[in-house]
Amino acid sequence: MHSPALILAHLLLLCAAAGAKVPAVIVFGDSSVDAGNNNQISTILKSNFAPYGRDFFGGRATGRFSNGRIPPDFISEAFGLRPFVPAYLDPSYNISDFALGVCFASAGTGYDTATSDVLSVIPLVKELDYYKDFQKKLRAYMGQRKANRVISESLYLISVGTNDFLENYYTFPRRRSRYDVDQYQNFLVGIASNFVKTLHSLGARKISLGGLPPMGCLPLERTTNMIRGNGDGCVETYNTVAYNFNGKLNVLVQKLNRELRGVKVVLSNPYLVLQEIVRKPSAYGFEVASIACCASGMFEMSYLCDQYNPFTCTDANKYVFWDSFHPTQKTNQIVSEYLVKHVLNVFL
Repeated sequence: MHSPALILAHLLLLCAAAGAKVPAVIVFGDSSVDAGNNNQISTILKSNFAPYGRDFFGGRATGRFSNGRIPPDFISEAFGLRPFVPAYLDPSYNISDFALGVCFASAGTGYDTATSDVLSVIPLVKELDYYKDFQKKLRAYMGQRKANRVISESLYLISVGTNDFLENYYTFPRRRSRYDVDQYQNFLVGIASNFVKTLHSLGARKISLGGLPPMGCLPLERTTNMIRGNGDGCVETYNTVAYNFNGKLNVLVQKLNRELRGVKVVLSNPYLVLQEIVRKPSAYGFEVASIACCASGMFEMSYLCDQYNPFTCTDANKYVFWDSFHPTQKTNQIVSEYLVKHVLNVFL
């Protein structure tokens, strides 16, 4: 039997959903948006332990790669829905929860299937399979007509691509021996195009395609730069690759809007706002941008960032990055608010 508090919470969620701008937020991608799907698969890339999640609701380590919330959580809240989007593989949620928002993302994945193979995570094509499974459950739960409305009017967020370069292309020779970086970008853009077209064929009409961050400014890449004797600044080569890739995604978005019937695709590009935060952290209330909060802040993430490390900072709000690869909750909130105001506002 449900407690009165749980019933009240459910009623509040229903009331919130009734006034929401979209019926649900549906998420695909990598660790930038994974709400905890990797907890349920056999991979070393997990974050369902302290100090991850220490600033999340209840101080819970949900599998989000941050000290707290990640962009889809803030975007969901901005659209009048819950202040979090649950992971599809999380057994503590069911279809009644997922009807208001669901995350299929998997940390470590990429557009390229070879990227997901590196750490044995969920490939993007499998994320789509889970989405199809979700559609079946949604139709059984709500009925065909209501489910189709949720599917067509929901906001779809896609955030992926960084791992294709940093975890795959620049780490292993297989892709580099076949493609130069421009060709590899085009290869990934082709996959992104097919992914959006598949989503459209399955009923999606409001789609946000995420751009890449200035990935050369991630603390891990700065540390690598320093070890190679190039100073502790950002790896500008990687930043240029990300910037150019975003340009190609922008061209793709315009093409998709012309070709696909009844769809609105936007490019949610975090590059410039994140670059500005890294260059002028104090303007955004930060003190540290070059290293992360967790552990030494130079190279640790996942299991290397655990509760026993004595070097983890006490106040993550002073740091742009939580671990060597992922932003803090505060950074995620600033970037999310920027994207809602300047890009996603077309769906509000």
